[in-house]
Amino acid sequence: MSPTCALDVNMMPAEADSTFSLSFYQRTSASDLLSVTGAAAARQRTLIHRGQLRAEKAALCNIMSTGLEILGMILAVAGWLGVMVACGLPMWRVAAYIGQNIVISQVIWEGLWMNCSVQSTGQMHCRVHDSMLGLAVDLQAARAMVIISLVLSIIGICLSVAGAKCTNCNDDVKGKPRFMVAAGVTFVMAGLLMLVAVSWTAHAIVMGFYDPMLEETGKREFGNALYFGWAASCLLILGGALLCCSCPPRAARAQSNSVPPPVDYSALKTVSANGYTKRDYV
Repeated sequence: MSPTCALDVNMMPAEADSTFSLSFYQRTSASDLLSVTGAAAARQRTLIHRGQLRAEKAALCNIMSTGLEILGMILAVAGWLGVMVACGLPMWRVAAYIGQNIVISQVIWEGLWMNCSVQSTGQMHCRVHDSMLGLAVDLQAARAMVIISLVLSIIGICLSVAGAKCTNCNDDVKGKPRFMVAAGVTFVMAGLLMLVAVSWTAHAIVMGFYDPMLEETGKREFGNALYFGWAASCLLILGGALLCCSCPPRAARAQSNSVPPPVDYSALKTVSANGYTKRDYV
């Protein structure tokens, strides 16, 4: 055998070993790339599932908060209308039917702005108060607090319309919850003022009714305006509380505003049938 042939025979095992090691490395690299690709895909599916859950939860919170906003605005507007009715009615104090005053020819009504006398024939005569300082202290305070309650109710309605999710008055979406909270606080303050005004007048009526020094013809009872005022104050306070609670919690707002982290697609590599990546062909 010639030396050349002997050299070729000696070189064959080395070439076979190198070829086997290269093919083994290629198969190992392909399996590693496939495992990385599978892990990245699983991570992407997990992120998509979490994003869907967050979106569903945020949508549910938005629906609930929108319903509370609408309900709170309806109650607050109804309370505002009740305050207007109580303010205009001249029936804060009504003549009491006690003792010798059981059978009378006229009924006396006392309100914030006027006094009215209703005759037994059905005729009614009203006279506006000549002087504000001539009124009782409770009626003076009630007049001031009712006016402030009306103004606060109007301000609360404007704030609630600007901050409602179903309106386009305000383009700042992130600032709308602040408007709703401000409107709720305003309605609660208006309801408390109306409640104080009506309760103060009712307390004065009760104290005068049980005063033995006061004549029977001067004693008064609760008028219909007081009941309207109590109902209006309850509606305003309840509506304002609902508006304050209509804003979603911070966690829900963070989930709705958060964007899922981007998926790193650099680890995704296309592997050919021979185990080589497309980069190896370039």
